[in-house]
Amino acid sequence: MSLFLPTTSGEPVEIRPSKIIALGLNYLEHIRESKSVNVQNFTDEIPAEPVLFSKTPNVLIGPGEPIILPSFLGDYGFEECRTDYEAELAIIIKNRIKNIDPNEALEHVMGFTCFNDISQRNLQRTDKSGWFRGKSLDTFGPIGPVIVPPEEIGDPQCLDIRCRLNGKLVQESNTRHMIFKIPELISFISRNFTMEPGDIIITGTPSGVGPIKEGDQVEVEIENIGTLMNPVKKEPDYH
Repeated sequence: MSLFLPTTSGEPVEIRPSKIIALGLNYLEHIRESKSVNVQNFTDEIPAEPVLFSKTPNVLIGPGEPIILPSFLGDYGFEECRTDYEAELAIIIKNRIKNIDPNEALEHVMGFTCFNDISQRNLQRTDKSGWFRGKSLDTFGPIGPVIVPPEEIGDPQCLDIRCRLNGKLVQESNTRHMIFKIPELISFISRNFTMEPGDIIITGTPSGVGPIKEGDQVEVEIENIGTLMNPVKKEPDYH
């Protein structure tokens, strides 16, 4: 799966990640809302090291493309079928890296952009394998609207981050509130996995996550990057 995103220079870049590595529980405020999110392994304890999970590349969609709520979810008869938005800062890796020192981490970043880590809570809660399926359904990774290189982003650890649902502000924080900071994250992840050009790291979401439904419009806005907007649609019944 690949898509093209413009850079601040206007030149489009093809994003074709071999993997998307995501951070869970990286904002204290989000940890504190663990009871309302109610998924397995999501507790109010501050993690001792970064909590990693993956999203598969089929999740990626660009600005303006619809987030699709799968029709098969209706087959389960969930009392409340809940799929959530999660506003996040994304890091796109520039070159092949392994065992990178935190002090060198930003040298290997192509750029930063907005990401919406769409999450199907019922599957996260019930699948014995954990979060994999609930995080990796088609269209569950809107990204964009532009890639901002490190030299233009300012301090990536001091960016306001917001999410609006149908124009209403539902998430508001700043990347300085991350528990594990960006250089530390890149270093830690590179010790576990060889990162390839175009691979994506998403850095966790602040508090205020909540459900989306057909007809909604979700906006993720990050300072010095812009606003990523996506409508929400329901997949037609396949029966």
